[in-house]
Amino acid sequence: MTSKLAVAFLTAFLISAALCEGTAVTKLTTELRCQCVKIHSTPFHPKFIKELKVIESGPRCDKSEIIVKLRDNRQLCLDPKKKWVQEVVAKFLKRAEDQDS
Repeated sequence: MTSKLAVAFLTAFLISAALCEGTAVTKLTTELRCQCVKIHSTPFHPKFIKELKVIESGPRCDKSEIIVKLRDNRQLCLDPKKKWVQEVVAKFLKRAEDQDS
């Protein structure tokens, strides 16, 4: 009876370890790639931006990414090379500085 119990515990442990390791690998692979698949190209006013995140290029993605969260909770990726995007980022940063003062 104890050998059956030991086999059952060992099996449960191995299944648990396999499930935990699979979860970590899945999370790791989602973090190691570019987040922006489609770039939004239509200019808009910075007052619609709720959050702005700049992700520099690195080993996970060869290009810089600008991700904005709008007031209606949509997320958009913007092309950091476009002049209107640079102006939007500058206005958003100025607005954030004004709110902090």
